[in-house]
Amino acid sequence: MNPTAEDRVPVLIVGGSLVGLSASLFLGRLGVRHLLVEKHSDTSRHPRGRGNNVRTMELYRVAGAEQRIREAASTLADNHGILQARSLTGDEQEWLFKEIDPGGGLARFSPSAWCLCSQNDLEPVLVRCARELGGDLRFSTELSSFEQDAQGVTAVLKNRETGERSTVRADYLIAADGPRSPVRERLGIGQTGPGDLFHNVSITFRAPELADAVGDRRFIACYLTNPEADGALLPVDNQAEWVFHAPWHPDRGETLEDFTDERCIDHIRRATGVPDMAVEITGKAPWHAAERVAERYGTGRVFLAGDSAHEMSPTGAFGSNTGIQDAHNLAWKLATVLNGSAGPGLLASYEAERQPVARETSARASARSAEHSHPGYAPAPGAGGGRQRGVLTVALGYCYPQGAVVGADPELPVVPEQMRLTGEPGTRAPHMWLRAAGERRSTLDLYEKSFVLLTGSDGEMWRTAAKGANEEFSLGLQCYMIGTGPNDDMAPEEDVDWAEKHGTTPEGAVLVRPDGFVAWRAEGRVADPEAALREVLASLLCRS
Repeated sequence: MNPTAEDRVPVLIVGGSLVGLSASLFLGRLGVRHLLVEKHSDTSRHPRGRGNNVRTMELYRVAGAEQRIREAASTLADNHGILQARSLTGDEQEWLFKEIDPGGGLARFSPSAWCLCSQNDLEPVLVRCARELGGDLRFSTELSSFEQDAQGVTAVLKNRETGERSTVRADYLIAADGPRSPVRERLGIGQTGPGDLFHNVSITFRAPELADAVGDRRFIACYLTNPEADGALLPVDNQAEWVFHAPWHPDRGETLEDFTDERCIDHIRRATGVPDMAVEITGKAPWHAAERVAERYGTGRVFLAGDSAHEMSPTGAFGSNTGIQDAHNLAWKLATVLNGSAGPGLLASYEAERQPVARETSARASARSAEHSHPGYAPAPGAGGGRQRGVLTVALGYCYPQGAVVGADPELPVVPEQMRLTGEPGTRAPHMWLRAAGERRSTLDLYEKSFVLLTGSDGEMWRTAAKGANEEFSLGLQCYMIGTGPNDDMAPEEDVDWAEKHGTTPEGAVLVRPDGFVAWRAEGRVADPEAALREVLASLLCRS
């Protein structure tokens, strides 16, 4: 079947869970027409994947979705920390951590904060936002097959309700089709890492009496450690609706059919320490914790994102967040290539940047599970020992030593021991509050749809350089002069020197990518700013 004009689209997204829907949102914000197909008939109905870290919320903030997400998450807005207890009614209890952001120190680094929003609440928000931006989202539609050539990808789609098949021609394909990704298998891409870590059955249930046993302990999760009935308890509404993750051991011959309602009810009662509690089982879903990273993040015009590219232990919710950030990294690069501002070589930086982050983050997630003694996880001897530090650096402080950056230190650790958001190339640009025409904005709010050049009150030469670069690259590069002078675009809200904050001087400049990462930094006066900027952009955009 030959595709018709209506069957052509710049980007085809396969998979409509958190990562695929986020890719749709980010592409829509950048004006990239796309089609998303999801084999299931609707978004997830099971409460899972609830932890959205600060970096993810920054991305949703800039994409205009943060407030809607927080409204959807309002029920659990006061839940913090992870409790470990032998039962809810005994004395053996310990907070592994009680606050996500004790003391409010995170505000120094970000205008956003962590958000506890379950996947079944978050995905409908993403669907609405994506469709408002013109996204074509088709559920009950699966990818039957695809072939790619030098000019694009031809995909055959099947409507699972009618059986009808159609052909779509796309410039690029994003595979967000899960840990057992058919697209990854079709490409013949292998995986590295320890593999399976443990298995759970996620049980949703109603138990109004449980709220009395929980009391005022508003936890994100409670790890119940009764050796005869361990598991993880998670609140859905802090009242009647709950989730329990029960360890499952298929290696011992245990099947899903073994998890009868009677067995689940008995397990929940014993684990919580409330023996006569009325429990109504409302759903069950198996899930598998693993540590794997794809050997490649794509081939040709097909790219992997999310679980198709990496699997991680659930402790810390690093997996979904890493996947959402994959989608954001890939979206701006696809948009820049599709609009002709960059050469196709820019897309090679996707793997160069995101694969090392996945490797480091997945190892930290497994170590975190070991530290917290996550129910069902029995790490290999010597694996993941010791208390983990710097969780915020994993979520927010990761770096790109190589990729679409100029002047980055190749020895820069992907996940540093301490936060280093000081304007170095390859790091997320620093956050500071600015004022313009009475409006308060974070510097991070400036980064989404174009490259941005920041400079100071003496930066007219950089403004001229940016104008010249735009004429050559048609990049839409924005230049902002920060200071209190009459010609400045924005003023720092507090007594903060923007140049010092960004590791440069008043005569210097900082070039920031659409995803908020520093692409290049001029640390002082440059003899020919326009020539320097042109050379840097040619390298970044693979136009040299």
